[in-house]
Amino acid sequence: MALLSLRDIRVAFGGPPLLEGASLQVEPGDRICLLGRNGTGKSTLLRVVNGEIAPDEGEIVRQQGVTVALVPQEVPPGLSGTVQEIVSGGPGMAAEKAISRLGLSPGADFGTLSGGMQRRVLIARALARESDLLLLDEPTNHLDIDGIAWLENFLLREARTLLFVTHDRMFLRKLATRIVELDRGTLRDWACDYETYLDRREADLTAESAQRARFDKRLAEEETWIRRGVKARGTRNEGRVRALERMREERRARRERVGTVRLEAQRAVPSGRLVVEALGVEVGYGDRPVVRDFSTTILRGDRVGVIGPNGSGKTTLLRVLLGELPPRTGSVRLGTRLTVAYSDQLREGLDEEKTVAENLGDGSDTVTVNGRSRHVIGYLQDVLFSPDRARSPVRVLSGGERNRLQLAKLFTKPFNLLVLDEPTNDLDIETLDLLEDLLLEYTGTLLLVSHDRAFLNNVVTSTLVISADGTVAEYAGGYDDWMMQRGEGVPPGIGTTSSPREIPRRKREGPRKLSFRERRELSELPGRIRDAEAGIATLEAERDELQRSMADPAFYRKDGARVAQGRARLEAVQTGIEEAYRRWESLEAALKDLEAIEAKPP
Repeated sequence: MALLSLRDIRVAFGGPPLLEGASLQVEPGDRICLLGRNGTGKSTLLRVVNGEIAPDEGEIVRQQGVTVALVPQEVPPGLSGTVQEIVSGGPGMAAEKAISRLGLSPGADFGTLSGGMQRRVLIARALARESDLLLLDEPTNHLDIDGIAWLENFLLREARTLLFVTHDRMFLRKLATRIVELDRGTLRDWACDYETYLDRREADLTAESAQRARFDKRLAEEETWIRRGVKARGTRNEGRVRALERMREERRARRERVGTVRLEAQRAVPSGRLVVEALGVEVGYGDRPVVRDFSTTILRGDRVGVIGPNGSGKTTLLRVLLGELPPRTGSVRLGTRLTVAYSDQLREGLDEEKTVAENLGDGSDTVTVNGRSRHVIGYLQDVLFSPDRARSPVRVLSGGERNRLQLAKLFTKPFNLLVLDEPTNDLDIETLDLLEDLLLEYTGTLLLVSHDRAFLNNVVTSTLVISADGTVAEYAGGYDDWMMQRGEGVPPGIGTTSSPREIPRRKREGPRKLSFRERRELSELPGRIRDAEAGIATLEAERDELQRSMADPAFYRKDGARVAQGRARLEAVQTGIEEAYRRWESLEAALKDLEAIEAKPP
C-alpha cells in the first residue's frame, strides 16, 4: 500500500499553475528523484507533500500514521540555538541518536557552524522525527565533496523512503530508484535509471514536437477555410466549425516547455602560452597557513579544477593565482595578454536593488556580444528571463536565476582566462549540461572551484586538491581520476590532515585537442605559421588604415551608406584578426607538441 498519494493536484500563485493535474504515488522503500527546470515548482511540490501548502484542487491521501519530514533548500531565517535545541524541537523526537549518527556536537551554537554543518543539523532534525518519508530539497548545497559522499552513504544506509530534488547527477545516480519529472505542471514517472530516462525523454519530446507540428498545420488549414466565410455558414459545416473552436481552445491551453539557455563565449585575443606560474607559495591568516609550499604551472588551454573541504581556502587559492592576494613566501608570475572573467561564489557582482536588465547592461539598453549589438531584454530572453522578470530587482530572484544572470553578465565580455567559483549551485541539470558544452568548446584557460563531481569529470584536465593542513596536491584528470590515483596508496580523505600522495603532472604527449583535419596539417605547419603571420600583418595594416580614415571628421560627411560600409568593414577586419591570432596560436602550439614528440627518444 502506498505511503502517500497525490491526486490531480493544482497549485497556482497568480500566474500559470505550478502544479496542474499532478499525480504521484510514493511506495515504501522508494528513493524518488524529482527533476525539472528552475522555477517550475519542485520546491512547491515538496511543501505540498509536507503539508505546508494546501493545494487549490485535488487531494493528498496518506496511509494512516504516516509521518513526513522536510529538509529545505535554504537554512530557515532566524533559526538559532544550540544543535541540541534545534534537533530536539517538536514532538516524538529521537534527538540524541540523530545527533550522534550525524557526528554533531550537541552544545555547538548553530549560528557559528559552516553551511555544510548547518545542513547536517537540518538533516538530523528531520531524522529525529523518525519519519516514514524524508523530503530533501537540494541536499548537496553548501556541502563539500567529502560531505556529499558521506551523505550519500548515510542515506543509502539509514533512510528508508526518500523524495528528493537535486542537480547533482552523481548523487542522483547513486540514490534514485525512480525518476519523476515535473514538466509544465504535471508529473511524469520514469521507472528507470538516469541514462535511460534521458534517452526516453528525448524520444518523447521528439514525438511531441512532431505531433504538435501536425496539429498546428491542421489548425492553420482550418483557419484558412473559415476565413473563406460562405461555405463555413452552411448547415453541413457546423460540425467542422465546432471542431475548429475546440482546436483553438486546445491551442490556447497548450503549455510550451521552458526554453533552452543560449550563451556563447566572446572571442578574445589568446593569452601567452604561460598563464600562471607559482613557486613555493605560502598564504595564510594570522598564524594559520591556508596554503603552504605550493607550486604549479598553468598553461594556455588548461582547465584546472580546485577541490577541498569547506573552509580549506579554495577561494583564497584562486585569488593568489590571479595575483589579487600576495603570498607570504614564494612567488606568482602571470603570463602575458591575460583578460580575466571571474564569477564569485556569492554573486557579489550583482547589485541587489537594481533590476536584472540594469545589472546586465550597466546603465545601457544594449550589450555587445562578439561584435553584435543586442538589446538587453532580448539577450536576457536567451537566458530564460521574460521581459517582466528582466525588469524585476535582483533581490527577488531565486538562486538559480541569480546564477544564470551572473553567467549571462560574465559572457558579455571577452576573456581568455575564465575563473568560476561554484558555478553549478542552483542550476537545473539542463542548464548544467549546456554550461559543460560551452566550457568544452572554450579554447582559453579555466580555473574552476566546484563540488559537483560529474561536472569536474566532464570539464577539467587536472585537479588541485587542498587538504585541511594547507598542502595542495595536483592530479591529472577530474574527480574520478583523483579517486583512482589516490587509491594507489593509502587513501586519506581530503578533510584529514594527511597529505594525499602527489601524482606528477601529466606531460603532454602530443597535440592537445587537435581535430583530425589539424592532424593532417601537421607536416605543413611551418609554412602555415608563416602564412598566418603574414595574414595577421595584412589585416592589421588594413585595420590601422581604416581607423585613420574614420578618425578624420571628413569621413562622416560621406553618404550614410559609405559610412556604414566602413564601419562594417572595420568590424569584419577586427574579427578576422582575432580569428587569425587564434589560428596562429593553435598552429604554434601544435608545432611545439610535435617537435617535443619527435625529440623524445624511442
